[in-house]
Order: sequence, then structure tokens, then C-alpha cells
Amino acid sequence: MILVALIGVLFLGGVLAWLSERLDSKLPRVIALAALVLDLVLMLTLLGGDSADGSWIVALNVQWLPRFGISFHLAADGLSVLLLLLTAFLGVIAVGSAWSEITERPGFFYFNLLWTLAGVLGVFTALDLFLFFFFWEVMLIPMYFIIAIWGHENKNYAAMKFFLFTQITGMLMLVSILTLAYFHYVQFGFFSFDYFDLLKVNTSSTIEMWIMLGFFVAFTTKLPIVPFHSWLPDAHSQAPTAGSVILAGVLLKTGAYGLIRFAVPLFPEASMNFAPIAMALAALSILYCAKVAFAQTDLKRLIAYTSVSHMGFVLLGIYAWNEIALQGAVMTMLAHGLSAAALFMLAGSLQHRIHTRDMRDMGGFWAKVPRMSAVALFFSIAALGMPGLGNFIGEFLALLGAFSSNLPMTVIATFGLIFASVYSLWVIQKIFHGEYSNSKFDDSHLVDLNRRELAYFGAMILGLVWMGMYPQSFLDLSAAALQELLAGTQELVSTVVQN
Repeated sequence: MILVALIGVLFLGGVLAWLSERLDSKLPRVIALAALVLDLVLMLTLLGGDSADGSWIVALNVQWLPRFGISFHLAADGLSVLLLLLTAFLGVIAVGSAWSEITERPGFFYFNLLWTLAGVLGVFTALDLFLFFFFWEVMLIPMYFIIAIWGHENKNYAAMKFFLFTQITGMLMLVSILTLAYFHYVQFGFFSFDYFDLLKVNTSSTIEMWIMLGFFVAFTTKLPIVPFHSWLPDAHSQAPTAGSVILAGVLLKTGAYGLIRFAVPLFPEASMNFAPIAMALAALSILYCAKVAFAQTDLKRLIAYTSVSHMGFVLLGIYAWNEIALQGAVMTMLAHGLSAAALFMLAGSLQHRIHTRDMRDMGGFWAKVPRMSAVALFFSIAALGMPGLGNFIGEFLALLGAFSSNLPMTVIATFGLIFASVYSLWVIQKIFHGEYSNSKFDDSHLVDLNRRELAYFGAMILGLVWMGMYPQSFLDLSAAALQELLAGTQELVSTVVQN
């Protein structure tokens, strides 16, 4: 029941935050923070848990619509628990980033924020594909409102683009789910959307490939990967800071999780045959988006393109489909969640202070805001993969695991690390060094980070250092889950086409 409680607390907290706006405009943020802290505490009880049922730490399976084979099936293993903790932690960070930024309709804002996160928790725990799709859609609508209502100058365009990309590809996944359930009915005589039942479905190679592609397109659009990425820079540049934190830190990871949990295990043969193409798309995303990042003058758009580039390492690790590569993909997801969220918070803090995201209007800020500058330097070197921090561990393991599966794409992807170093350091030089010569705003608005902001950034710094210096604690937690996923497809790994 703890999984139901985790999701229910956020749903209920969102409703209470919305209603509390009538009493006090500051009350919604307090309720949202309390709900997320409660969820985080409950999640900590899952650490160290053990189950006799394979790698699953906790599970709940209750019949919901038995006539159609739909059940309320939730479960969490080590992989899920890591992502649940990331979601709750970044949820707390998002509330903190919106603490003073959101003044218009705060109750409705925190309602949408908590419901988005509730949908994410459902995605990370649902093992009934109908239920999974339900939570997948729950994430969509609240985030649309966050961008459309509290966004910036082109918020309506960005919100609609986000909605169309994710909704259309989500419909493709729904068609694939229904097709897979139909084939289960044909082969076994009853409808089922349960993950473990659908693992038993056998189809021809051609049909399996087409069904798999429906999942792949939906998940890689949310990840995202070139050519399904164009919604992300617009959404990030127009979203409020809290929206960018959730988008970069959490929502992108649902796409990677879907590939690991569903796309490859449900369609192992098709996935292994498609692996060279997927890894080529990963390498393309890494290099192309790193190059495009150089052309950006909008700080948030630049960070968004770097996010797409880093997610390429995740896709590369997933389709290498060995334990080292998968561990690298998971570590990259976790580390990028913290570093990208922090960079978007810094961009939002600058925009809130100087009312612009244009880097051409920035320069020489180190003398004005030394604490912000030092924090920005840390997260920039974390994003470029500095040894001793979490990002390095993740990308190194992903490349190491991919090396044995597809050498050419791995070599090409490695050049992304060079580009990451260049654009990360270039941003620091452009914004914080040089001469302070901006006459477009009153420099009295440019104030340094306060104690609340330093506390949030400090927590993320500790997280990245922990992942970099003691990664084994994270690797051990996800190892059993990844080994179980690999066990079901081990005999097909050799069919990966080598380029």
C-alpha cells in the first residue's frame, strides 16, 4: 500500500494546495512542500527492503477491470526506487525554485506541479500497461498548464508544441499497447494488459518490429532524441523555473525508464535488431545538439540542447544492453537530473534578477554575485563530466558498456565529451567573466544567492559528489533489477548487428 500512498499524497496535496489559495496565498507552497517531504520520507523506508519475489521490493496487484484484463498493478524494484527518490527530491527543489517566483494563482500552480509528479510516480511503478498509459497522460496535461499559464513571452506556442509532440507519440504507444493486448487475447484466450502476461506474447518479426517502434517513438520523444527533440528547447525556454526543473530532472527520465522497462524486454528480438539504428541516433543526438548549443544566445535554450546531448548517452547505454552500459545509463539519468535541474535553476535565478535570458547582455557577473558564480562553475564542470562527480561515472560506464556492442558509434559519441567541455566552460566565461558592461538594467537587481537558494543548491552538490565518490551505493541498489531485465533477453544479445 505504500506505493498507493506515495501517489495519493501528491494527488491529495495538489487538491489541498489549490483549495488553500482562498485562505492564504502563501499556504499552497507550504502544503506542496509538506506533501513532497512526506513522500520523500516514505520512500526512504523502501531502501534496504527485500522481497522474496525476485528483485521487487514492494508490489500491489488488485483487479480493476477484470473483464478487460486491467489490474491496478504497482511494483517497485531498485531501479524504480532510485527514480522515485529523484522525483521527490527534485519536487522539493522545484517548490523551492518557485517559492518567490510564482505569485499568480499559486494554488493552481502547485496543484499542477504535484499532479505532474504524481503521474511520474505512477509511470515509475505501474506494471499494467493500461495503468502505465493512464499515468503517462496524467503527466501531460498539468505540465501543459504550467507552461501555458506561468511561462514567458511565447508560452502558448511552447505549451502547444509540447502537448502535440507528446500526445501524438503517446497515441502511437497506445495503439502498440492495444495491438499487443489483442495478440495476447488471440494466443491465450483472454485479455490482459499485465506486464508479465504480455512478456509471453509471440509475434512475427515484422509485427514485433512495428509494435516496438510505437513504444520507441513515444519514449524517445519524451527522452528526447533527434529527430523528436525540437519541442524541448521551446518548452524549457518558456517554462517557469520549476517547470524546467521537472522537465529536465524528471520527465525526460520517464522516456529512458520506458525503454529499459518495456520497449526492450517486451520486444527483445526487434530491439536487438534495431539497436544499431538506435545507437546511431544516440551518437547523432550527442554531436548534433552539442553543436547546436554553441549557436544559442538564449541561456535556457542552450541548457536544453545540452540536455538532449546528454540523453544520447542514456540511449547509447540502453541499446548496448549489458549490465555495465545499463548501469551507466541509470547513473547518467540520476546525475543529469541533478545537474540539469541546478543549471535551469541558475538560469531562472538570473532571469528573475535581470529579466533576460540573452547571454549577449551578460558578462562580468563574478564580482557582482560570487556565490552564484561559484555554484554555476561547479554544476558546469559536473555537466561536462568532471571525474569525481556523478556525471562522469554515468557517461564513462555507458561508453564502456557500449564499446563492446558498437565500437564505431561509441567512438563517435565520445567526441561529445569534448564538445561538452567546450560549451560548458564557454558559458561560464561568457556570463561570469569579462567586463561588466550591461546598461539595460539596474545592477541593484543583481543580488547574490540567498540562504534558501544556497540550501537547495548545496543539497544537489552533495548528491553529485556522493554519486561521484561512492557510486557503488547506487549501482548496488539497481543491480538486481537490471540483472533480471537482462536475464530475459540474454540469449538475444548476440543478435545485435555490429557496425
